[in-house]
Amino acid sequence: MDTIYADYSISMSEFKRNPAQVLCTAGEKPVAVLSHNRPAFYIITPKLFAAMVEDLVDHDLVEVVRNRLAYEDEAIEVDIDKI
Repeated sequence: MDTIYADYSISMSEFKRNPAQVLCTAGEKPVAVLSHNRPAFYIITPKLFAAMVEDLVDHDLVEVVRNRLAYEDEAIEVDIDKI
C-alpha cells in the first residue's frame, strides 16, 4: 500500500474529465491522482509549488550553515574597523 501525501485524491478517469475543476475544488491543497488505486502523480497550484521550492532552498541553506559551523575552530578573525 502506498502512502498518499494529499488531503484529496481522485481517480485518473475523473481527473481527465475536468482537471481545472479538480484544482478549483481543492483550493490550495495538493491532489493525488490515482491509477489503479495508487498515486500516479500529484497536482498543486503554482502558489503551493513556489512555497515548496522556497522550503527546499531553506533546507539546503541549513545544511550549508551546519557544515560551516563544523569548521568554527578554523575561523579567521576579521577586524571590521580595518575594512
